[in-house]
Amino acid sequence: MSYLTATTLDQALSALAAGPVSIIAGGTDWFPAQGDRPVTGDLLDITRLPELRGISQTDMGWRIGAATTWTDIIRADLPAAFDGLKLAAREVGSIQIQNAGTIAGNLCNASPAADGVPPLLTLNAEVELCSANGSRVVPLSRFLQGVRQTDRAQNELVSAVHIPTPPVNSHSSFVKLGARKYLVISICMVAVLAVVEGDRLTDIRIAIGAASPVAQRLTTLEDHLQDCALGEVQNRMTADLIQSLTPITDVRASADYRLAASATLIRRAVTLALKGVI
Repeated sequence: MSYLTATTLDQALSALAAGPVSIIAGGTDWFPAQGDRPVTGDLLDITRLPELRGISQTDMGWRIGAATTWTDIIRADLPAAFDGLKLAAREVGSIQIQNAGTIAGNLCNASPAADGVPPLLTLNAEVELCSANGSRVVPLSRFLQGVRQTDRAQNELVSAVHIPTPPVNSHSSFVKLGARKYLVISICMVAVLAVVEGDRLTDIRIAIGAASPVAQRLTTLEDHLQDCALGEVQNRMTADLIQSLTPITDVRASADYRLAASATLIRRAVTLALKGVI
């Protein structure tokens, strides 16, 4: 095996074009996934590429470099619409993991229980991929294609996450359920972004993870809550509006428990997003 450390983006893209190679940023998902197996393939370390690190505001919204860590996100000065993402960042493993783990690594690992995905879905995030042949941008909902499956080609790397400017008066939240308080894989989790004008909920985005093969927006429930009076929001959230979920039974919880817990977490997340508004 070879361990390649790229210092320019062109070096990284050339290494990807040359043949199969595993991309390493924080490595907090990749190395544990190897278990006791010896590492035999080539590794490409992209942590020394400055263009892949940091958060910046653009004419269209916000750009988060692929190698930006969860600690970077927690410490960043961002609008209230990003509060849900910051709450999720604090749930990504230990502080040591947050210091090393990256936003792109969380997406490329494509776990149904990836903490960063639901809040990014509510932010309408897009994924920028680049290769020696050029670059392309795809919605996060299309980038994630299944359990451990993404739209990234072998010769591509994720270079950034783009987030369009959130609506004015946005409020966001993130709620996670696990078997214990810290350092736990989610049983289920919910992110909410709500837009309030006066006494009405003019827009709402609700995303849930670990309750289906891929985290998803609950569009039926969102449509039902559009233009709802704030005092009626809780009454409108009925269990029949989340039947699109297909949770599994595993060592953490049964499918039935996940479905029941999802309904409770949605209520909590919406309440948290509207805290101080209602």
